[in-house]
Formats: sequence, C-alpha cells, structure tokens
Amino acid sequence: MNEKLEILKNRHGFIAALDQSGGSSRKTLANYGLNNSDALTDEEMFEKIHEMRSRIITSPAFTSDKILGVILFEHTMNHEIAGMLTADYLWHKKKIVSFLKIDVGLQETQNGVQLLKDIPDLEKRLDDALAKGIIGTKMRSVIHEPNREGIHAVVMQQFALAQRIAAKGLVPIIEPEVDIYAIEKFGCEQILLDEIKHALADVANQFDLIFKFTLPEKTNFYDELLVNPHVLQIVALSGGYSQEKANQLLKENGRMIASFSRALLEGLKVSQTAAEFDQTLANNINSIYAASWLKDE
Repeated sequence: MNEKLEILKNRHGFIAALDQSGGSSRKTLANYGLNNSDALTDEEMFEKIHEMRSRIITSPAFTSDKILGVILFEHTMNHEIAGMLTADYLWHKKKIVSFLKIDVGLQETQNGVQLLKDIPDLEKRLDDALAKGIIGTKMRSVIHEPNREGIHAVVMQQFALAQRIAAKGLVPIIEPEVDIYAIEKFGCEQILLDEIKHALADVANQFDLIFKFTLPEKTNFYDELLVNPHVLQIVALSGGYSQEKANQLLKENGRMIASFSRALLEGLKVSQTAAEFDQTLANNINSIYAASWLKDE
C-alpha cells in the first residue's frame, strides 16, 4: 500500500474514470458505436462494457507514464483481463493503482441536492475491494442548487462514509459534483467549499482522501484545500463538457488534475482497427495529461 500511496502523492499523471454503471453504460456503448445496446440484457451490456474497458487498459497507449490510477465499476473489478483480476493486471502489468466506485445511485432531489442511496453490505464490499488489490473508493453525490441545508447534508454524508472507508485502510475519493447546469453554479461552489472546510476541521483522526470536483467557475477555487494534511489530490470530473472544453478549463486550474470519463473515451469506436483505436486513445491521454500537468504550454 505504501508504494501505491507514494504514486498518488508524487507521480505525475491523472486518474482515468472507467466506472460507468448500469445507468450510463448503454449510452457509453452507443457512443462507442454499439448501436444495439438497448437490446442487450444487463449481463450482455456489462460484458460489452468490460470488453471496451479491457481494450483501453491493455492498449499500449495506456501506461503509468501518464495514468496514476483507474476508477473501476464493481463488475470490472470482479472480472479478469488476460487471466488476471483487473486491479491485479493494472498493478502488476502497468503499475497503475485501482479505485472502486462504491455508490449505488442517487436519491431523488431534495433541498437542491441528490444524496447517495444507502450502500448495502458496505463493510463486505470494502473487504472485498481490499482483497482484490483496490487502493481506494469513489462515491458521487450531485448538487443542483445553492441550498446550504442540502449541501451540508451532502458533505456530512460523504465525510461519514469517508471515515468508514479510511478505517479499512482505503483512500476515499469524495465526489460532490456540482451540476454544470446548476442554478447559480458559483453559489453552489462557495457553499460547498465552506462546508468542506468545516468538515475537514472537525476530522479528529488522520487519514488520506482525494476530492473530485466539477471544474469550478473561479480559477483555482479549491486550491486552499491542498494545504490540509488529509488531502492527497484534488481531481476534476469532465461533467458533460467536451474534451476540448474540459481540458481548457483544467489548464486554467493550476493544481487540479483530471479524473475524466466521457472526455477520456471521446472518439473511441468499436469499429476502429487496433492502430486507429490506440492512436485515438493516445491522443486523448496526451491532451488530458497536458491539461493536468503542462499548464503553461
């Protein structure tokens, strides 16, 4: 674990989000060029998405030179690539660490936010993740309006889960996503930052965490959180922006790195030859890495 933590703290790169769940996998497959994805059973859909992810992970373009870690969906964690469990393949073949998406969806909107649904068998899922070589977890809430009561509830729920996750020896990625179309997006971000600072001040025990934020309206808005000893990294989700727009905004935020999903997959097609696929993926990775680390170029 120490070697994996050192990678997260000190190596340049970004975190690839390959954690599309049941709610987003069909759209991901349609974008990949599988236009009959609506006709697939859930099991067929998950097999197809695993094939796509395996193609990405095994590509010669997907290396530790630019990728620090990968966020996996549980189905992917439990499946194999080249005869090895996915996290083992990533670590032993690529020296890339793995995170597990543990949330199981969102509650209905209340007070301008969507809290996480209860996560069944959380302790068992965390133990399983540890046994399969996972370094940390990710859970996503969504903020739609600048409602302090709602945003406070999001932050409290995320931090309560983060402390349970950290107690297992895992690194939690806290993801309170502000919808890019949110009412008064900057107002949401101001309340969110304030609530997070209060929550961090109340944390009694030392543990490492990562924040995953929507690219903010104000440049470098979340940077002050990096002085806190708990915070390993601040990463950005692409949040529905195109790759070009997400990269442009990320470059303006000097200490954020990417944790992109849709922007990473942009232009990848099932019909591409190996050379075409690998080149498209390499172009995506290079551009996202540049936006993460080569800010002034």
